[in-house]
Amino acid sequence: MACLILDVRMPGIDGLELQRGLVDREPRIPIVFLTAHASEEGERRAQKAGAVDILRKPVAKEGLLRVLHSVFEKSARDGGESHDD
Repeated sequence: MACLILDVRMPGIDGLELQRGLVDREPRIPIVFLTAHASEEGERRAQKAGAVDILRKPVAKEGLLRVLHSVFEKSARDGGESHDD
């Protein structure tokens, strides 16, 4: 099981660009975004491309844990596919 947590703004590449590249290679890996700067359009693009959730900074620990718990629960229900290969 795996889950990728990305920031929308990162040095050299933004999280949405990285998401696009990753979805082409590994479309099943769940992606959660953290952001302090996402526009509504950016959030829509991320969700349309398959983002599990977009959390606004500052992110409460409980909120992040809730999302991760949901991701891993869904993965277990769907057969527990591993992305560690």
